[in-house]
Amino acid sequence: MPRVGLFITCVNDALFPGTPKAVVQILERLGYDVDFPEAQTCCGQMHANSGYKKDAATLAGAFEAVFGEYDAIVTPSGSCAAMARDQYPHLTGSDIGDRVHELSEFLLDVAGVEDVGARFPHTVTYHPTCHGTRALGLGDKPMRLLRAVRDIELVDLPAADQCCGFGGTFALKNSEVSSAMLADKCRHAAGTGAEYLAAADNSCLTHIGGGISRAGGPRPIHYAEILASTA
Repeated sequence: MPRVGLFITCVNDALFPGTPKAVVQILERLGYDVDFPEAQTCCGQMHANSGYKKDAATLAGAFEAVFGEYDAIVTPSGSCAAMARDQYPHLTGSDIGDRVHELSEFLLDVAGVEDVGARFPHTVTYHPTCHGTRALGLGDKPMRLLRAVRDIELVDLPAADQCCGFGGTFALKNSEVSSAMLADKCRHAAGTGAEYLAAADNSCLTHIGGGISRAGGPRPIHYAEILASTA
């Protein structure tokens, strides 16, 4: 089996520690030993998107130093995986991004597993995040994993491919546009009647969750936490 390193990302480290724990539970259930290198830090995405290329390159170099020994690097974040894969070659010339896998990519493309032994007796709708869809090309990989979960009921999300309006610094620099996009996403999510809204990025779920807390709708959840559930 490949030697696996877990990249938890800044958002998860600060706000959603349950998500990387869920990733470990899933991978260990499948027989993988997962390392958590404690020296890991930010991938540099925010810096690169804001024009601070030198700082982003420094963080990219630190990422390679920490994770360079691993055969596979797994992360529960489409946006951070896309950062390593798409931007690191331009920042440092590194090809370490080729070993970075968003969770669904690792499970389906590396482990060759679609059914991870999960059970989640709830109604769920799924929001495909922009980086996962457009940068990584995840397609229906997260949905294939969710469809294999026992007792789950999946409900289609109208206009699912539309951005939630977060976009990192976009939400700060273009707050009115972002808020309008968020209102559309929350309206569509509430209209599904689902109990949970799942996605591959907790940053997007934080944004959507803020809107849902005001307008009502399904509870945001990272899909890794669904896959980890056996209740």
